Amino acid sequence: MNAFLLSAHVLAAVIAVGPVTVAASMFPAAVRHAVATPEDGRNLATVRMLHRICRVYAVVGVAVPVFGFATAKNMHVLGDTWLIVSMALTAVAAVVLGALVLPGQGAVVARLEGGGAGPLSAPPARLALYAGLFNLLWAAVTVLMIVRPGSTTGV
Repeated sequence: MNAFLLSAHVLAAVIAVGPVTVAASMFPAAVRHAVATPEDGRNLATVRMLHRICRVYAVVGVAVPVFGFATAKNMHVLGDTWLIVSMALTAVAAVVLGALVLPGQGAVVARLEGGGAGPLSAPPARLALYAGLFNLLWAAVTVLMIVRPGSTTGV
């Protein structure tokens, strides 16, 4: 059972979190292109698609902590410090995605679709910062999952 749960957890992380990290990182540059060339509808379509990828895979990404918690419970490591820190970082990453990245992207998409003039409510640089923070949090979680400080397999 451990092998199944761990496999499901890792697959969910790769399949769900990977696309969000890439799409969220690509979004600011796509916005810059869409703003620079508003007459080219393909750029707006790209911005919409990247936002949709982030939204859909964020929902799918719920499977990552679900399978992770089940795996940890089955392996009797719920009280291990590395896991508690990983769960806390995962929660912070979820907040960054749900409270900063997705709403910021949504506001930009709405503004670009409306065609209004003026500054974006969420500038591309700020969205890049949020995406970078999200990615950094997931990188830290990944390292903790592999190294597992204090375990016999840790460094």
